[in-house]
Amino acid sequence: MFKNNKYSLLINTLATTGIVYGDIGTSPLYTLKECFNNQYGINIDYITVFGFLSIIFWLLIIIVSIKYLLFVMKANDAGEGGILTLTLLSTRNISSKYTSILIILGLLGGSFFYGETIITPAISIVSATEGLQVISPFFKKFITLISIIILTMLFVCQKYGTTSISKLFTPIMITWFLIIGILGTIEIIKFPEILAACNPKWAFIFIKKYHNISLFALSTVILSITGVEALYADMGHFGTLPIRLAWFFLVLPTLVLNYFGQGALVLSNAKYVSNPFFFLAPNWAILPLLIISTMATIIASQAVISGIFSLTKQAINLNYLPSMKIIYTSDIESGQIYIPLINWLLYVIVLIVIIIFEHSSNLAAAYGITVTSAMVLTSILLYIVIIYYWQWNIYIATLLLITFLFLDMTMFTINILKTLSGGWLTILISLIIFTIMLIWKYEKLNLFYQVNKYGNSLSAFIISLEKYPPIIVPGTAVFISYAINNIPIALLQNLKHNKIIHTRTILLSIKVKDTPLVHNIRRVNVEQLSPTFWRVIACYGFKEIPNMEEIFDRCKVDGLFCQMQEISFFISYESLILKRKSWYSKISGKLFTILYHNSIKISDQYLIPTNRVVKLGTQIEI
Repeated sequence: MFKNNKYSLLINTLATTGIVYGDIGTSPLYTLKECFNNQYGINIDYITVFGFLSIIFWLLIIIVSIKYLLFVMKANDAGEGGILTLTLLSTRNISSKYTSILIILGLLGGSFFYGETIITPAISIVSATEGLQVISPFFKKFITLISIIILTMLFVCQKYGTTSISKLFTPIMITWFLIIGILGTIEIIKFPEILAACNPKWAFIFIKKYHNISLFALSTVILSITGVEALYADMGHFGTLPIRLAWFFLVLPTLVLNYFGQGALVLSNAKYVSNPFFFLAPNWAILPLLIISTMATIIASQAVISGIFSLTKQAINLNYLPSMKIIYTSDIESGQIYIPLINWLLYVIVLIVIIIFEHSSNLAAAYGITVTSAMVLTSILLYIVIIYYWQWNIYIATLLLITFLFLDMTMFTINILKTLSGGWLTILISLIIFTIMLIWKYEKLNLFYQVNKYGNSLSAFIISLEKYPPIIVPGTAVFISYAINNIPIALLQNLKHNKIIHTRTILLSIKVKDTPLVHNIRRVNVEQLSPTFWRVIACYGFKEIPNMEEIFDRCKVDGLFCQMQEISFFISYESLILKRKSWYSKISGKLFTILYHNSIKISDQYLIPTNRVVKLGTQIEI
């Protein structure tokens, strides 16, 4: 048994390299190249190279190793992580008057993750294909075209799922890390003095020498830690221990070796500064390195695309985004999903970004703001979790907050200077998504109030129907009830127009909990309200999708026996009429109306057989 556990741990540890570390693992392709970009007017000398390497090294240690791997990943719910999980944890054991503020911060963090995802596939793929210029300058004019072809293939393949492809991820990424580590080691052996850059004094010497100019140059080092949010978001797939082991024993050492090797190479000959990563390889190895780097960047892009699918699914279940078509690409892993609308919107935006920015240097300017913004918000939410949920000593928690927030805010402030250079794009995209989330949540609550404001006397309603029943027809009718004690509007419409009830009427309420998963034992609760009426409450986590067949199979345990082919599902369809006064409420209402009428309806969302659905329309003023 012990051997099996050790074997399983080894497999999971290796697997994390293929899924979790794709983004941060490909950052050596472009990070030091951008750091040494001559647009900042910084000379390539010992102080510059040692300074950049020292800062990158300590960012990897403090931000990734300590902040995220040791502290942030402790903030999980049943092993699941991510910014929304952290947000929900922060709202527990805290006064309700602060809940809205924390949720807004969490939604902002999620929105910034969307913005980051726009740039990751673009900069990763473009940086890899730019390696062709090392082979011959002739390929320079084809970089954008080749990048678009690779990008198109990546997004087209999303609908087939990652089950079969992902089997190749692990060996490819392990090979990738070993290769970049070896390439770096070769240069370090030639110039071992480069290891002295681990001393943090070089960072301070660099900043002291270049003063204000160093701020612009330092905005590029954030590229070395892009992907840290993925570590937290993907922890539910493998657990904390495999992710930590993979980082400390493989990913971190090879990244450091490669960065320091690039630094040693540039110091030996400044002509290699144009693309130090690819110049690490001998001429005969450049083409194989180009091929595996392209595969590694595709894997990195796949990781963030899958992350966006997962985040979107969570936001839908928590009622922050409208329902969309979700396709499960695996019969085993519920987390492997494909959302067509998000996939093609993302593809179009990334395509436009590549065409507009063309080069990785231009894309780098747009990258740091969303990454650092998410890091700042993570630190704040983590502090709330430490104080109110974990109930740690306030002095220890405050010391951690000051340490993390100082670094985060420093990097954020530096990167905000690049807003006009391209950062405006990711900020704009993030704010648009954030606005949509807020409007959808607010207007959905308003619609819920309008629908249920006259139907809150369910008990009296059932007593009246049992005492003075209308025409009773055989069969089982299910009405979706959003509020447990309210009368479903479809039931009122059915009585009003058809003047009938069924021999068995089930009021089904589906509740999405603020936890990622709900145990099957607590999945369904059945209660008989009268000889005719039953109440069924089905609970799901925000990472799950309700399943009607599963719900009614579990009802049998509590004595409610019914087959899907015998049930009629009565669903109300609300036609929204906009009635607003102020200009901003009109805009909000109009956007919500468009989103609502184009969202996936309950029958499609819960995969209810179309021949079992009866839709009853009504008009609602909002």
